[in-house]
Amino acid sequence: MDGGGGGGSTSGEDGKQEKHLLLAHKLFLLSHPDVDDLSKVDIRSDVLSAVKSDDMAPLFESLAATGVLEPDAALLAEMRARIDEEIRKLDEKIADAEENLGESEVREAHLAKSLYFVKVGEKEKALEQLKVTEGKTVAIGQKMDLVFYTLQIGLFYMDFDLISKSIDKAKKLFEEGGDWERKNRLKVYEGLYCMATRNFKKATSLFLDSISTFTTYELFPYDTFIFYTVLTSIISLDRVSLKQKVVDAPEILAVIGKVPHLSEFLNSLYNCQYKSFFVAFSGLMEQIKLDRYLQPHFRYYMREVRTVVYSQFLESYKSVTMEAMASAFGVTVDFIDQELSRFIAAGKLHCKIDKVAGVLETNRPDERNAFYQSTIKQGDFLLNRIQKLSRVIDL
Repeated sequence: MDGGGGGGSTSGEDGKQEKHLLLAHKLFLLSHPDVDDLSKVDIRSDVLSAVKSDDMAPLFESLAATGVLEPDAALLAEMRARIDEEIRKLDEKIADAEENLGESEVREAHLAKSLYFVKVGEKEKALEQLKVTEGKTVAIGQKMDLVFYTLQIGLFYMDFDLISKSIDKAKKLFEEGGDWERKNRLKVYEGLYCMATRNFKKATSLFLDSISTFTTYELFPYDTFIFYTVLTSIISLDRVSLKQKVVDAPEILAVIGKVPHLSEFLNSLYNCQYKSFFVAFSGLMEQIKLDRYLQPHFRYYMREVRTVVYSQFLESYKSVTMEAMASAFGVTVDFIDQELSRFIAAGKLHCKIDKVAGVLETNRPDERNAFYQSTIKQGDFLLNRIQKLSRVIDL
């Protein structure tokens, strides 16, 4: 599984992930305690090569300061000299275009400077230059491409404020026009943002909408996209929707086998094969932990998945012995006792444990009664608001 980062071209038309996306993922792995030291030696070498090939002086400086890379004053000076020389050339091209050429050439010259700042990792200068380029841009599609560049920068630095504002900006642009291809790509960007900020329900909806139109290879390969779609769907969809939209989806069936444990994870849950589900789940844990977007939510996701699977098992019973449940999941009675106690205390499961008899008794809430109580409460609230309003009007 490859994580993600910031970019260089707006779309992965060649089917390749952006170089800066791969670099962001490797930087994440270098800071990860579960990656062994031997692997980190190779990753560190890859990071240094990527930084040198794109003259990423600001990133090299910060990585050297934090001890990720060895300090090298000579290398840093060389990179800075090359950056200064390239910016001088780009400024000359802008001046020449403004003096001798048309508006589109002026825009292209400004865009080239923006992309150079993106390439060398000058975040603030890149954002500033993209704004200048936007001022020279008329076409909605080209303005959208500038937003995608900004989104890629946001993803590289995990700047969620920048990502959120850019998504809002893109939606406003689409109100003025815009093509379906870019609209569909934006859904994947927004879905990734939602997943990275723990809004799994919205991420699921956006990912499922994009399954048959996926073209955002600059963010991640298609099998990684399916990995994210299945993981978010399992904790967001009810059983019927999961069957229709995920288990039987031809686009998912075509690639799910490429991701280790994912097919078993999905199908064993749907087919109530709980032992197999736990085996597949433990196999997927490593991939979730080593994903830069999912890792911060690892413990939360673990809890949510277990809530789903325990609820599904208990749905079939009014009461069931702890031994039968432990046997179904391939774990000990003590483990099930501890697990369920935590989930019941947190209000995640509607059942109670009879320790003496070793039995679980479900006490699912009466949905009709709950709806009635909710309606009464909302009615009282509305009446109070109307009374307050009438007093204000009388005054």
